[in-house]
Formats: sequence, C-alpha cells, structure tokens
Amino acid sequence: MNDLFGGRRPPKGGASEAASYSAKDIEVLEGLEPVRRRPGMYIGGTDENALHHLAAEIIDNAMDEAVAGHADRIEVTLEPGNWLTIRDNGRGIPTDPHPKFPKLSALEVILTTLHSGGKFSGKAYDTSGGLHGVGSSVVNALSERLEVEVARDRTLFTQAYARGKPLGKLKNAGAIHNRRGTTLRFKPDPEIFGKLEFQAARLHRLCRSKAYLYRGVEIRWSCDPSLVKDEQTPASAVLHFPGGLADFLASAIEGRSQVVPASYTGEADFADNQGRCEWAITWLEQGEGFLSTYANTIPTPQGGTHEAGLRGALVKGLRAYGDLKKEKRAANVTAEDLFGGMAGMLSVFIRDPQFQGQTKEKLTSPEASRLVEAALRDHFDHWLAADPRTADNLLAWAIERAEERIRRREQKDTPRKSATRKLRLPGKLADCARESADGTELFLVEGDSAGGSAKQARDRETQAVLPLRGKILNVASASADKLRQNQELKDLIEALGCGAGDRFDIAKLRYGRVVIMTDADVDGAHIAALLMTFFYKELPELVRQGRVHLAQPPLYRLQAGGKSVYAMDDRDRERIQKREFKPNQKVEVSRFKGLGEMPPATLKETTMDPRKRTLLRVVLPPEERARTSELMEALMGRRPELRFKFIQDNAAKLDVEEVDV
Repeated sequence: MNDLFGGRRPPKGGASEAASYSAKDIEVLEGLEPVRRRPGMYIGGTDENALHHLAAEIIDNAMDEAVAGHADRIEVTLEPGNWLTIRDNGRGIPTDPHPKFPKLSALEVILTTLHSGGKFSGKAYDTSGGLHGVGSSVVNALSERLEVEVARDRTLFTQAYARGKPLGKLKNAGAIHNRRGTTLRFKPDPEIFGKLEFQAARLHRLCRSKAYLYRGVEIRWSCDPSLVKDEQTPASAVLHFPGGLADFLASAIEGRSQVVPASYTGEADFADNQGRCEWAITWLEQGEGFLSTYANTIPTPQGGTHEAGLRGALVKGLRAYGDLKKEKRAANVTAEDLFGGMAGMLSVFIRDPQFQGQTKEKLTSPEASRLVEAALRDHFDHWLAADPRTADNLLAWAIERAEERIRRREQKDTPRKSATRKLRLPGKLADCARESADGTELFLVEGDSAGGSAKQARDRETQAVLPLRGKILNVASASADKLRQNQELKDLIEALGCGAGDRFDIAKLRYGRVVIMTDADVDGAHIAALLMTFFYKELPELVRQGRVHLAQPPLYRLQAGGKSVYAMDDRDRERIQKREFKPNQKVEVSRFKGLGEMPPATLKETTMDPRKRTLLRVVLPPEERARTSELMEALMGRRPELRFKFIQDNAAKLDVEEVDV
C-alpha cells in the first residue's frame, strides 16, 4: 500500500527507519543562512544573471537616495579580483543603535537581518526600488567579504563582514568635513558562484541605463583597463543625461528611420500625488520594435500593469483620433498593430509597488494600469491634435498593419501544399541569364504582343520579361480569396521569388529592380496604377527600398529630313516640333498604338536601354504616408463616391470643362 501522505512505499528497512523522522530532523535556519542555502530564492540562481543581480541591488539602493533628492552622484568601480565598489553622496545608512536591537547599530541590522530597511513605511522614501528589505543583506550573505563605510554627521564609520557575519563591531574612524554618503565594497563568494566574475560591459550598461532613468543623477563609472574585453566599453565614463528617456531612446534607435518625424516624449504626475511617469516613444519604418519598462528605476523585462496602462492609453487615443477623422478603419487597430513596430521606454515611480518575486521582473501593482493610462491618455490626445500631419501618418501606418494582420488571418486556410511547394517560374517568363540579383531587371508588360517586342529588345544577360494578361486584379478592393486565386498575381509573385505579405523575404528577391512597362495611353496608365497598388499593398518593402520603377515609352515619333525624335505625349509633341524642326518643315508624326506595335529596335532605344531610357522611381516618403493611404483608398478602394469626389475636386483645380468618366 502506498504511504498515505507521501504516495510512496516505506523504505526496505521497515517502519523503524521511517519512524526516525522526528522533531530533531526539523531545521530552523537563522539569520542569513537561508540565503546561502537557497540563493535562487533571493536572486534567481547562481549563474551570471544572479551574480550581476548583486550589483543591481546595491546600485538600486544608491539610486533610491538620488530619486529621493538626497544624492546626485554615484560612483561604481570594478577592480581586479572581482571586487566591486558602489559609493553615493546621500544621507548615509544610519549608524545609531537600533531600538529593537540596542546592542546593534542600524547599519549592522540592515546588513545581517532579512526584511529590514527604511522603505516599508514610506516615511524615508516616497518611492523606492528596494522594497523587501533583503537587498543589502542578501549581497552581504553571498559575499566572501564585504566592507562598508558610512560618512554621516561629519563622522566616518567602518565595518567589515565575511559571508554575512561581522568581523568586528562598527568602528568610528574619525571626523570628516567634506564627505557624506555610503560606500559598499564587496567580492562575491566563489563557494556560491564558482569562477564567475563581473563583466565590465554589463555593469557599464546597467550604470548607463540608471543614469538615463533619472536625469538628476551623475554616475561615474570606472574599472581597471585589464577588465575591459571589448572596444565599446570605456574604462571610465561620466554618465549624465539631462534629456532622460528621450536621450535613452535616441541612442537605442540611432540610424533607424521613423514613421513620425519626432519621438513622442513627456512626463506627468499621477493623480493624488501617487507618483509620476516618464516616456519616450516612436514608431519604426522597418524591423522589430521594443518596449523597455521600468518601475522605480528597476527594469521590468516581463512588463506588467504599467505596460498595460501604456497600451490602453495609446490604442484608445489613436482610435479616438480616427473617429474624429471619420476613418472607420481605425476601429480595426489593436495593440498588436500599434506596438509591433514601436520603440519605446516607460519609467514609472509609484508608492509601495508590488513585483512578481524578489528579482522584480514584472510589476503587479493593480493601480499602476489606471494611473499610467490616465496620465498618458490626455498627453497623447494633445500630441496628436497638435500635429495633424504626424498624427495622420501614424494612423495610416497603424491601419496598414491592421489590414495586413487581417489578411494574414484570412490566409490561414491556404492549403499547405501551396505554402510549401518548390519555386517554379511562370511559363511566360523570359528570365535573364545572370544568377545574381545585382544589376538585373524584371519588366512587367501588358499582353503577349508587347511581351514579344520586349523579349527581342532586352539585354538577355540582365533583363527579364514577364507578360501579363490585360488588367490585373485591383487588390485594394478584392477579397483575400480572389487575391489567392488570381493567376496573374501568382505568376508575378513566383517570378519575383520573395513571397508576399507575412511570407515576404527581401533576401529572396530574384531581381534588383522591377520595371512596370505599359502602353503610353489611358489603359496603360490604368494597368500601371493597378500594379503600383499591388506593390503598395502586398510588397510595400519593395517600394520603400526604391525597387519599383515606371518605364517611359514614347507615344509619338516625329520624322523629317532624316531626323527622328520621340515625344511622350501631346504637349511634349508640340514642344519638340517647335524646338527640333523648322516652322515650314513637313513633319511626319506617327502614333504608337502600343508597345506591341513598336519595333524591337525602337523599344530598346527609347525605353529599355539603360544608356538612353528614362525611368520614374516609385517612392513612398514616410511624411506622405497618410496622404498616400487616403489617395489609395479614394482611387482604388471600394467606395466609388470617393473617386467621383476626387475627380470633381481635381477637375475644378485643372480648369477641365468635360470629364469622360
């Protein structure tokens, strides 16, 4: 029979051995012994992260003095032998006898007793990162040796410890007149951490982030040059950032293009004097974003309730702005759309914060969500209203991401064999000979006739030709099912090789440049518009990188006296005729019906030869994102009344009397 409590059979020795489990087997760990026996419970383990958590605990205590307004300078020094020194110019840890332990100084109580400190009542610190009263004592317990100096009341006090135990009483080292604060020097215990040592680069990053988080502090970093392992880490530095999080964000996104011209930054006090917050946010054109959050200068990599408040404020604010603009698609925007490409920093200072565990990786204070959302929402609404152009671009960017997310969801039913089949090239594609994409071009032409001329006129080494059958699908108004079933677009995507939508991979693009080459008439312009719509909606990265171009074939050829000149349109024809030919000279004017009617030699000379042709690059300036989105919706979307209004408005501007619609 299984043991009633343990679920296992008794040991072979019989009941007598099992009965040996008695009161004498119950251990009571006192003082700092629990920390040494189970360090993972207090610092998350004994690995490199845990080792550096010791440094963070002491630096956080110094930062609490700075945030409380009692210190403005912190010194962090790494020495050979794995010694780390942290000094601040704050008030200094109290050294007078503790009321509850009159034989011990307050300093010794703090360093040898778990859950002791001055941050429980909120009287000594309005907000603090050290909350549980275990930080300094845990560092002391896990250090082979720890030395502390306190400059307080014009007197210097010193004491030393070994593995958490004092090596003597607190000593009065004499009077001082130009110094105050706490200096703590310690060496982690090899019995706990083995051969692990502090990394200069990691400590420098920690100091740098703390200096960004509180603009009123100056952190002086230094280490022995022999401990620096990379060129990016200085042996010494003065870290002070008056711009706070705005400086932090600018450093983090340096060299990356943004959706908005200037980052959204600010700070605000919470209601009822419950704390404050600071933020710096932008949105990136390319690549993954990030969100770094902090509570009382403690990094919270797992986010928490303050992050939830930020999400609520931004999403609700942008949707409300969309409602004011009467943009119905704004209702589809979610936090996933707005935060996917966002780069942001959020720092909050609140009273009595609650964290998940001693390592404080997640803020769980329920009121933080409400406080942050209320503080940020009002500021965000004003920021959007103050710069409508920036707000419109941000809204258009978020709507694009929302529509892409919806398309991905609709495409989940795509058969697996379609997603995994090997790349095949469309039968009508006349590929180029060069294997590398560098210097190659794919010409998209309308119909087999134009395709035949283009294939004869091309440079076979670098130029490929794909004929398309008439007018392709308008992807701006088509459903996902129609898009998947359209053979012309499937052929185009397969020829490009880079995929589309969420499967897009620029590294797999088979050509360096895509050239839309259509007839120089109204139908050709319509086909070009449909193709640009396709690239804008399904492969926007090609447009952003300037890979999409429009060929400029001539509409007329003018000949006289053995001279041939080409004109792009009626106005160009009149100008050329006046400029290139004599007034009474008889000029023969030929109008090309289309690319298919143009001799291959002429097509090459005028449109395909890189030495003579003219190409228009299709661009998508970030500052014109909102206008581009509006135009695309008006001209290519599902609402004909928007197109009719656009035609009326622009016909009036151009003084057009009759419009053929």
